[in-house]
Amino acid sequence: MERRDKINYYLDIADTVCERSTCLRIHYGAIIVRDDEIVSTGYNGAPRGRKNCSDIGGCYREMNNIPSGERYELCRSVHAEANAIISAERRDMLGAELYLAARDAKTGELLSGRTSCSMCRRLVINAGIKRVYIRESETEYSVVDVQKDWIDEDDSLRM
Repeated sequence: MERRDKINYYLDIADTVCERSTCLRIHYGAIIVRDDEIVSTGYNGAPRGRKNCSDIGGCYREMNNIPSGERYELCRSVHAEANAIISAERRDMLGAELYLAARDAKTGELLSGRTSCSMCRRLVINAGIKRVYIRESETEYSVVDVQKDWIDEDDSLRM
């Protein structure tokens, strides 16, 4: 049996973290790794103490036909990246890497082409994370160089 490469190993763990998600649309899992040690994990779900969409039996955004990627302020969930960052010390995130995986909540199908939303990008930047690996298939992934792709190429300047 061939040994799994380290990046896919960590993406496998992020994919497993997805299983804790309570979102009715997309399950996200994220882990932060620094110096080959897992610093924290996060999945998308309602803030602690609040009911999740899975508990109340519905998603406001879905019931109102709000497209994916729009009107995040109406979502009950804290995103996976945000939860992973909240659970870590900043000193442990400086120079770290974030691994992100996403699955369709209804089918369990692995979703490719996903990336962090603009709010989570800001959190990743301020946390000092240097690279984001995003699962595209069971063995393929995309890599975001945070400095080059999210800071130098600041998409929030487009008006």
